[in-house]
Amino acid sequence: MPQHGVNVLALIKGAERFVFLYDDESADQLLQTLGKYAADPELNFSWYDAATLSQRVRKLREADSASRSEPKNRIRRKAA
Repeated sequence: MPQHGVNVLALIKGAERFVFLYDDESADQLLQTLGKYAADPELNFSWYDAATLSQRVRKLREADSASRSEPKNRIRRKAA
């Protein structure tokens, strides 16, 4: 049975806190939201911030994908 967890992505800029909660299925939507925040002149959220957080999301996806492709419950035998 697949496990569904919540991912947390946070950015602290001085007194401001940007905290994003998302699951694996909504990662693409989060990436779009980061772009919208960067484009909003009323937010203290830059394109650099969006790029940095987007890179973290992508790396987490890659790590998760790699861990899923590794065989589980492998029995290792010691050489005699």
